[in-house]
Amino acid sequence: MDREDIFRRDGFSCVYCGVDPRTQPSVTLSVDHVQPRMRGGDNSEGNLVTACVPCNRAKGGKPAWSYLSDLPEERERFLERATHLWPRLRAAVVEAAVRDR
Repeated sequence: MDREDIFRRDGFSCVYCGVDPRTQPSVTLSVDHVQPRMRGGDNSEGNLVTACVPCNRAKGGKPAWSYLSDLPEERERFLERATHLWPRLRAAVVEAAVRDR
């Protein structure tokens, strides 16, 4: 699966903030590792999502569940849009939300 496949699968919009470069041409999309490679993540399609460059930079080397722990709207959008994730990664995002309440 290449970048275009990831973008297509995710509707050409950021799974974190929802921005779509088709309506906001100044935005550039990138591919983000839900669990960063530096933290044991891989390049499998169940660990990759579409992210705009600003969200990808803000997330940095954090796992998605850590990045989203204080961002309830973005977390909800992520869980709604990133339905293809490996179940363990999705569960980590949900568990972090419950733990942080």
